[in-house]
Amino acid sequence: MASANEAVAGLLTEYAELLQITGGDPFRARNYQKAARSVGGWSGDITGLDVKALKAIPGVGTSIAAKIAEYNETGTIAALEDLRTKIPAGVRDLTKVPGLGPKRALLLSQQLDVHDIDALAEAVRAGKLDGLPGFGPKSEERILHGIEVYRQGHDRVLLDVALRIATTMVDHLKTLQETQRCTYAGSLRRWRETIGDVDILAAAEDSKPLMDAFSTFGDVIVSGPTKTSIRTGNNLQVDLRVVKLDAWGAALQYFTGSQAHNVATRQIAVRKKLKLSEYGLFDAETDELIVSRTEEEVYERLGLRWVPPAMREDRGEVEAAARGEIPQLVRVKDLNGDLHTHTNLTDGVASLEDMIAAAAGKGYEYYAVTDHAPNLVMQRMTDEKMLAQRERLRELAGTTSMTLLHGTELNIAPDGSVDWDEDFLAGFDVCVASVHSHFDQPRAEMTRRFIRACENPRVHIIGHPTTRRLGKRGPVEVDFGELFRAAARTGTALEINASPQRLDLPSEHIRAARDAGVKFAINSDAHSTVNLGNMPYGAGTAQRGWLTPDDVINTWPLERLRAFLRKIP
Repeated sequence: MASANEAVAGLLTEYAELLQITGGDPFRARNYQKAARSVGGWSGDITGLDVKALKAIPGVGTSIAAKIAEYNETGTIAALEDLRTKIPAGVRDLTKVPGLGPKRALLLSQQLDVHDIDALAEAVRAGKLDGLPGFGPKSEERILHGIEVYRQGHDRVLLDVALRIATTMVDHLKTLQETQRCTYAGSLRRWRETIGDVDILAAAEDSKPLMDAFSTFGDVIVSGPTKTSIRTGNNLQVDLRVVKLDAWGAALQYFTGSQAHNVATRQIAVRKKLKLSEYGLFDAETDELIVSRTEEEVYERLGLRWVPPAMREDRGEVEAAARGEIPQLVRVKDLNGDLHTHTNLTDGVASLEDMIAAAAGKGYEYYAVTDHAPNLVMQRMTDEKMLAQRERLRELAGTTSMTLLHGTELNIAPDGSVDWDEDFLAGFDVCVASVHSHFDQPRAEMTRRFIRACENPRVHIIGHPTTRRLGKRGPVEVDFGELFRAAARTGTALEINASPQRLDLPSEHIRAARDAGVKFAINSDAHSTVNLGNMPYGAGTAQRGWLTPDDVINTWPLERLRAFLRKIP
């Protein structure tokens, strides 16, 4: 159910990976990776475009455009099909294990006859990697850890993928005359970072037309009058449940909360001599229906404030609801700006002008451009390029009602230093500092690295603090308690990176950081105009951490934000 842009981006990425595995030109492989990002982030639909039109996409040259045009016409890319025949079965899957590159994956396939993840894990545990060239003493431990990270993400999909699939289905079901109500529920409604299966809930008197329409979206696993389950093309299970309208509130409450949250609410019902199920709230002795039509009345009859879906994980929200202390959570519409974005000056795919125009369409009060600093060598940043961008930003300031902020994403070196000296950094409005390398530093060293960055008076925000990439790279080892105390002490915000591949800082750390006095920035980390739409995922993650608008610096008006950014009086 992916769009044409996403499908082609996936094929170009695969082509780049196969070039690497077969020992092709690394520069050529990087060109295909860059083109894949450009196509995936392109705001228009590539369907039906010819070579000339495709070449208008940044990073798409004549050869790549020809391959995309071939796909548009035939549904395949012959050069990719040819490369696939040259790769032993399973090698590309092995490269998806974090820390296992193309050359080493090919070596394992050739030397040990390893062709899948289970066989790789067995070979590692049997000590078969000992003595293989390129595999050092710590390789086995790192590969096993990589396999664990891979498996955590392999059977689940990222939040944006699940949301897109669910939204398509819900929107279609809502067009049916028989549908009275319809929405997604479950972990997706709770904004979980990855989704194992999708729950869709609908209300209707006659469920058959809904079930028939729903069944066209995938292979039917089981079907009945109240529940149908399908499996989509990307192996995601989606369940549709249809209830009567009078049971809507109870069903939505039941199918949204985590199992632990639902147990906690049912226990409250029992203490009040009530029974709570997906059909309603009943008197335990007489089975008389008390309430069921809305979630609000179900919670109210239990003596609870309505609990926002993102909080329903049994992490104290039931007790808070009983005390009437549910916070007013931050929402997307509370965000006044975006403080971490990229242009094609470094690894973005859209121009400065296009990014500003797209951000203005969000209705922001302010907007920051934060391209990479020079220590990320592959981005080829120079002082001159950065200063030229600053001048261009000033020229564009008169073309928009937004306040344009010139920033940068600095690289936190292994010793905690950043790219430029303090005098050069003083020229930026906002500096995000992030770890982009040396992810395997010992815990104490990594902790000192982050703390030194927080103590830099020119660093305002720590970007994607755990450095994780969901399903691809696990978090670094950090003493988060020490990091949170340092961030609070120095007035350094921690980012909630809204990219669905990151969602970092994760929700399980957000509350602890907030309790330590930390402030946060919800940022898109956009590398295209499309990525500016990441913000709902960041807001959902912030809600899971119980954050209010006051906790998030880019909900603040500009003058309050500027005061926060003045770490130096």
